[in-house]
Amino acid sequence: MRIELTGVAKGRRDEALPPTSLRFATGRASLAIAETEQRPTVLGLIASGRMVPDSGSVTLDGAPNRRGLRRRVALIDAPDVSDPAPDIAVAGVAAEELMFAGKASDPLSARRFLDRVGLRHLSRTPIADVAPRDRLRLLLELAVLRPGVEGIVLVSPDRHGGDPAEWWALAEEIAQRGLAVLVIAGHAAAELLRDAPAARRPRPSRVRPTRPRAARSTREGVTR
Repeated sequence: MRIELTGVAKGRRDEALPPTSLRFATGRASLAIAETEQRPTVLGLIASGRMVPDSGSVTLDGAPNRRGLRRRVALIDAPDVSDPAPDIAVAGVAAEELMFAGKASDPLSARRFLDRVGLRHLSRTPIADVAPRDRLRLLLELAVLRPGVEGIVLVSPDRHGGDPAEWWALAEEIAQRGLAVLVIAGHAAAELLRDAPAARRPRPSRVRPTRPRAARSTREGVTR
């Protein structure tokens, strides 16, 4: 699977997202840099087929296919869109996601899942209090269970703090299972990842500013 965004932009005068181009594909993790509170989520929504850009194009395996993109790409931890409520315990997050994945979601099944991913000790901990690496491990492992998912877009893992090398290693691990993985993070995290070993150092795509254009109407078109 190969997803390519070419010059996608969103909002009045492209303020929500300036023209952006990137690609991500099966078997590798890719990093995109986006700053401000809104842009990472907007970019994630577009890259996963959940928002229509105002300009530019998005292709799946070389052709426009928004429905296929929505079905095959999971949007993970996007603020106010797909992140879990902060007060829900880890076991509750697991149970809910197992239900969405069509799996048994009773308390015993949730505990068994947490055992498999090494997070049983956190079952009663509110997700907001979980360390960044464990939080992202939980959400990524649950996303992999969704039927038909072949790609993952992870939004702003750096906002939780911690060492970027940890969540980048998780992204690479998931990609090595045969998924296409896109991580959207800020400049500071990308700079820290520059110190990673050369073989594992990401080559980020950047959201670049553009000249203002004439005002136009905006349609969000978000489906969660």
